[in-house]
Amino acid sequence: MGVLIAVGFEIVRLQDGTSRTQNWLADINIDTSPFLILFALLPVCWWPFHVGRSRAGRQQPEPGRRSQREIGIAWSQCLVIGIVSLWVSHSIGHMTVGSTGRTFGNLPPAYHDEYSYLFQAHTFADGRLAYPSHPRQPQLFDQMHVINEGQFASRYFPSTGLWMWPFLRWGHPVWGHWLAGAVSAMLLFWTGRCLGGPLVGLVSGMLCAISPGIGLFSNLLLAHHPTLMGLSLFLWGMTRVIRRPHPGWALVAGSGLSFAMLARPMAAAGCGLPFGIWTVIWLVRGRSQAEPAAASSRQAGRPDSLQRRLVVVAALGLPLIAGLGFQFHYNQRITGDGWITPYQLYTDIYTPRHVYGFNNVVRGERHLGPKVIDDYDRWAENLTPSLAARNVAWRLIASWQWTLGIIPLAMGSVVFVLRTPRSDTSWWLIAAALLCLHLVHIPYWYVGIMNWHYVLETSLLWCLVFAGATQRVWNDWRRQGRSLMQVWWCGLVSAALLPGFVALPPFWSSSRLRVAVEMVSFSRMQYDRFQRALEPVRREVQHTRTRALVLVDTDHADTHIDYVNNHPALTADILIGRYDPAGSDIAQLRRGFPQRSIYVYQPGTGRLRSLTATSNSD
Repeated sequence: MGVLIAVGFEIVRLQDGTSRTQNWLADINIDTSPFLILFALLPVCWWPFHVGRSRAGRQQPEPGRRSQREIGIAWSQCLVIGIVSLWVSHSIGHMTVGSTGRTFGNLPPAYHDEYSYLFQAHTFADGRLAYPSHPRQPQLFDQMHVINEGQFASRYFPSTGLWMWPFLRWGHPVWGHWLAGAVSAMLLFWTGRCLGGPLVGLVSGMLCAISPGIGLFSNLLLAHHPTLMGLSLFLWGMTRVIRRPHPGWALVAGSGLSFAMLARPMAAAGCGLPFGIWTVIWLVRGRSQAEPAAASSRQAGRPDSLQRRLVVVAALGLPLIAGLGFQFHYNQRITGDGWITPYQLYTDIYTPRHVYGFNNVVRGERHLGPKVIDDYDRWAENLTPSLAARNVAWRLIASWQWTLGIIPLAMGSVVFVLRTPRSDTSWWLIAAALLCLHLVHIPYWYVGIMNWHYVLETSLLWCLVFAGATQRVWNDWRRQGRSLMQVWWCGLVSAALLPGFVALPPFWSSSRLRVAVEMVSFSRMQYDRFQRALEPVRREVQHTRTRALVLVDTDHADTHIDYVNNHPALTADILIGRYDPAGSDIAQLRRGFPQRSIYVYQPGTGRLRSLTATSNSD
């Protein structure tokens, strides 16, 4: 599989008119070219090479009975994985941007969504679920992905804001995402150990910690890392429940899934669906289908009692019911209807063409209203089966690229499918969750940030799948005396990860992370430019003790950058509002904000001018 992918891509590259044979080593395809050398070495590494006594026949300790030394080693490995994850996130946040000397983490956020999550975190930090809209001129403060219909609140689900607000109070909200990434990797380590033992735990946890995509998104204030943390807790608990049903582990699993559901409900539903089906079957049949080693502690084949099943299912379901209850109250507080989420209300009012499902543009145009954000709404493409198929392909490729690499994960998938026993319930539920996460996102017209953010949570599952495949081939090679193949497999992982972090001219001129950081930094630099343009206003406010209102002239050329972002209380010394040259009434603005100096900012030129001075001169 790996050879076919690598050779196929190389043939296409050589046939391209821009890639001559003599320049084959210049700017190679980082997804395939580095592996050609490894595949050339494969015949040499495949040759049996026995070193000492094989460990294949050694008696393995019985699962569940671990010495203090083994427990200490496991916790040490878990701690190292957490530290590595934090180091990767920190390193990406401190990458310099171009020739500016600025670091990636010291620039303002790039995406509309990040500002909406910050808005939500500020609201929760003030002890509120929402603020009222501005009493006189609310339309001035319409903000992307924020509802402004009497209630001033983020459209997004509440877990992300709840997780961010303590770190926001410390002045470093991104630290929360770094920590969530580290916790996710550590929990995945324990999940892997439960699924397949120490090697699976170590490989899956470490891959999660050093994954370039997970590290990059830990520096973006989006919902993915709180969701990863919730889902990793859910996976850990559910693998324990499947192995040996216990209400404590069911409570852990339910709590993780509930938290993830309140961050990204579609991702939580996709991951949780196969496990939910298994739970229903187990509740009816009474057999957990546990692995033989786990079943040996009970009477083999004996069904769990109905009482025990009901207690376990109740422990699993109670956190989900509590989460749904909180979401119902949250909906009611913001939208006035417990069955209508802020996300749905925002889509209905402002971006109807972005609705979930096929034929979204056609359906959305039937419900256009006066407050539709026209430029942004028209960005949507109409979802057809062909577009959906392309999106699925791009999401799959990007998830492989950003998690580990196309070739290692393609090879690992083949090994997983061919070598995993059909009776191994836990592993096949992991595979089913991976599939469902892709399926539930098919009805989204947008492929996603960097082609994968809708299915970013599959990275946890891909790490587990690859770790499981690693265990199976390593065991085979150990029995066969092919010790060099284990080294070759490590080279495969290194060849996949190296281009993500390191540039190696002339082979590849820039790392995958560097390209992504520069791309995201374009928007961040625009927001930074705006903040620097406000420095004269800040000095004026500080000098005169008079607060200000800065109105931003709409830039129709770029719908993905919007400078109207405020603290939800709308009491800051400098408020940012919207300016319409044709429809703004300066006199009305002066009456509405008599204690504020008024300015207009034009994004295209970067010019800031005072309307107050103009009004006084007139």
